[in-house]
Amino acid sequence: MSPRPHGSPRRLVPTGLVGWLTTVDHRRVGILYLVFASVAGLWGAVDAMVIRTALLTPQATLVEAATYDELFTTHGLTMVFLFATPGFFGLANVVVPPLIGADEMAFPRANATAVWLLPPSILLVRAGTVALALPGVESLAPVALGWTLYPPLSTQSTNPAVDLTLLGLHLSGVGTILASINVVVTVITERAPAVTWDRLDLFTWSMLVAAGLAMFAFPILGSALLMLLLDRNVGTTYFAVDGGGPMLWQHLFWFWGHPEVYVLALPAMGVISHVLPKFAGRELFGRNSVVYSTLAVGTLSFGVWAHHMFTTGLDPRLKASFMAVTLAIGVPSAVKTFNWIATLWNGSIRLTAPMLFCLGAVATFVLGGVTGVFLASIPIDIVLHDTFYVVGHFHLMLVGLTVFGAFAAVYYWFPLLTGRLYDPFLARLHFWCSVTGVLVTFLPLLLIGLDGLPRRTATYPATFATAQRVSTVGAYLLGAGQLAWLVNVAWSALAGPRVSGDVWDLGEARTREWIADTAASDDGDPIARQDSDLD
Repeated sequence: MSPRPHGSPRRLVPTGLVGWLTTVDHRRVGILYLVFASVAGLWGAVDAMVIRTALLTPQATLVEAATYDELFTTHGLTMVFLFATPGFFGLANVVVPPLIGADEMAFPRANATAVWLLPPSILLVRAGTVALALPGVESLAPVALGWTLYPPLSTQSTNPAVDLTLLGLHLSGVGTILASINVVVTVITERAPAVTWDRLDLFTWSMLVAAGLAMFAFPILGSALLMLLLDRNVGTTYFAVDGGGPMLWQHLFWFWGHPEVYVLALPAMGVISHVLPKFAGRELFGRNSVVYSTLAVGTLSFGVWAHHMFTTGLDPRLKASFMAVTLAIGVPSAVKTFNWIATLWNGSIRLTAPMLFCLGAVATFVLGGVTGVFLASIPIDIVLHDTFYVVGHFHLMLVGLTVFGAFAAVYYWFPLLTGRLYDPFLARLHFWCSVTGVLVTFLPLLLIGLDGLPRRTATYPATFATAQRVSTVGAYLLGAGQLAWLVNVAWSALAGPRVSGDVWDLGEARTREWIADTAASDDGDPIARQDSDLD
C-alpha cells in the first residue's frame, strides 16, 4: 500500500446512502467521523447526567449503586475511546489535506476502514447496556469495573460483556492506529512543495505529533487487552495477583493512558493556536516556540505515566523521577498559554463563536493545569489520590480544554463542512451554558476532593450534599448547552444561510482550506463530489 500520487484521475462513485457507505473521500470520511463522535459523545453525556443525578442524594436512592458503577465505567470508556479521539481525527480528515495542499489522504481505503471499525466498537464496548434492550440476552450485563479495567476485578468477573468490551476497545485501537499512520504519512509525503516544515500550520503540527503518540501508545494498550483476554479465557497468568499482575496492568495501561491525554489535548491546542490569532487580528506570538513546545509535550508524555501510580509502592527513586518529568511537562504547556495571551494583548479581538470557545478553553486550561501541577507532587498526590479533586482536575482539562477546542474547530470550519453558516445566537447560548456549566460542575469537586471525599462511590456523607447538588446543577446547565449545539448544527446544516469563500473576512490571515474551492455542487450539496481514485 502506497500513498496515492498527486493529480491521479478521479472516478465516478454511487450517490446517496450507498455513496456515503462506500466513500473513500477524505471530507466525507471526516464527516462520518464527526457524526459518529457526536453520537458517542451524546451517549456518554447521558451517562454523565445520570451519574450526577444519582449524586443529588447522599444515599443511592435515585439510582442503584450497581447502576452507578456501570455508568461511570461506560462513561469513561465512551468519552475517551469513542468520542474525543475519533472527533479530532475527523477534523484532521476534513482540513489537513487542504491545509497542506494535498488532494486526499495518503491511504484512502485504510482511512475508510478506520472509520467503519468504530460502529462495531461502540456496540461491543457497550454490549451490556445494549443487551438491556434486547429480549433473551440476560447473560450479558453492563460492565462495572471502572474505565481502567484493573485486575483482579477484570480477570475474575464472570460477565461475558467484559470480553466483548475488551474486543471493542481493541478494535477501536486498531482503527486509531490506522488513522494515525494515515495522518503521519499524509503530512510527511503529501505536502505541496510550497508547504515546507517552517510554513506548516499549527493545527497540522499538533495532529502530526498526536498521531505519532497514538502510533506508539495504542499498540501497547492493544497488547495488554489481548493479554487480559487470554487470562480470562485461556488460563494464562499475565495479570495474576501472586506475580504482581495488577501492577503490570497499571504500567501497561498508563503507558498508553498518559500519552492518550495528549492525543486529545494537543489537537485542541492546535485548534487554539490556529484559530485564536485569526480573531485577535494578529499573528500568533512566538510561533516557533509553540511548535517546539508541541514536540516537547509529545516527547515528555511518554515519561510521566507512573505519576498515576504514586500510591502503589513503587521504588521512591522511580517515583521521584516521574515527579520531575511530570513537573517538567508543565513548562511547554505554559509556553503555549503565555503565547496565546501575548497574541491577545493589544489585538483587535472579534468575539465570534470560535473565538469564544478558544478563550474558554484557555481559561479552563489554566485552571485545570494549575490544579494538576499539585498532583505531580508525590506527598500531595498520596493525599488526594482517588478523591473528587482528581475528577475536578481532569474534567477541567478534558472538557474545558479538549471539548471546548473541538467546538471552536467545529464552529470555525462549519461553513467549510456544510456550505452554510450556523445561528450566532444559539452558538453564544451554547458557549455561555457550557463555560458556566463546566465551572459550576467541576470547581465544587475540587473543594470536596480537598476535603477528602473519595470518588467512584454512589454514596457519601451528608455534609457534602450541598456541593454535590451544586455540581449537579452545573452538569444540567452544561447538558442544556449541548442541546443548543445539537439544535444549531441540525438546523443550520439544513437551512442555514449559504456561504462560500472567505466567510470570516480573514484577509491575509486566510489559510489554504478557505482558498480551496468550497462552492456547492449542482445538486446543492457542497460536499457531494467524486471520490478519489486509488492506486
